[in-house]
Amino acid sequence: MRELVARGFPTRAVGRKDVQFPGGVDYVRGDATDRSTLARVCKGAAVVYHCVNVPYVQWERTLPQLAREILAACAEAGARLVVVDNVYMYGPAEGPITEETPRRPVGPKGRLRAQLEEFFLNAHRERKADVCIARASDFYGPPSPGSMGNNVAAQLVFQPAIAGKRAAWLGSLDVPHTLAYLPDVGRNLVTLAENARAFGEVWHLPAAEPITGREFIRLVFAALGRPPRIGMPVRRWMLALAGFFSRDLREVGEVLYQFERSFIVDATKFQRTFGGYVTPHEQAIRETVAAWTGGQN
Repeated sequence: MRELVARGFPTRAVGRKDVQFPGGVDYVRGDATDRSTLARVCKGAAVVYHCVNVPYVQWERTLPQLAREILAACAEAGARLVVVDNVYMYGPAEGPITEETPRRPVGPKGRLRAQLEEFFLNAHRERKADVCIARASDFYGPPSPGSMGNNVAAQLVFQPAIAGKRAAWLGSLDVPHTLAYLPDVGRNLVTLAENARAFGEVWHLPAAEPITGREFIRLVFAALGRPPRIGMPVRRWMLALAGFFSRDLREVGEVLYQFERSFIVDATKFQRTFGGYVTPHEQAIRETVAAWTGGQN
């Protein structure tokens, strides 16, 4: 939303909570699974960005419904559709992951993501709507309206570090992992939407160089002006134990491989075609900490 407003585009958002979006955003309170709400929100739109997600336990029931309803609303409005996706459908891979990496999901969440990819690309091939898919690995950045962050970096690093507690990480502290900075994600999504060349394809969004959990945590504490405090990484057996009490934590086990071994998402295709925005981690983390603390470390 911030990127679209900054570029001067008329912008509309939909959500279920009363939140404050940037000035210039027409915010509609409603449920994205409701057909009439979507029709109202998408009416007159040139581009629709599908950024809706739900808790893991609702994926199987809700994500296919969202896909169908959002696609139908785009088709009715004559709008192009940019789908924001993750990288679960690839499964464990040897070496950097590109858009051509075979889809070998290891569980139901990855298989569902692979099925949704086919649904959207088939819709494009069948000329129901112009669709492209944008993928990013784990993300971090300033808290979004109505949320203080529910991603790995927010929950395990930024929130505890700001509170003066030990930060943690999943899997291993010492293997490289691709993390995307949310303002870069926003800029690159708009870049895709503005290029006809993007539609009908999958694109990995550019991100800064892969970084280990240990180094990421060190940079967060440095931005806070404090010595790093690093707790024990969350291992598979810990998730299995916690899963007896929380289904959400149990679900994380399917994708823990992403943090147990090198996990690098290659965005060469995007960068060669469009260039793209990438903020170095040190700068991005400073900006994120400033946003979370109001500039008061």
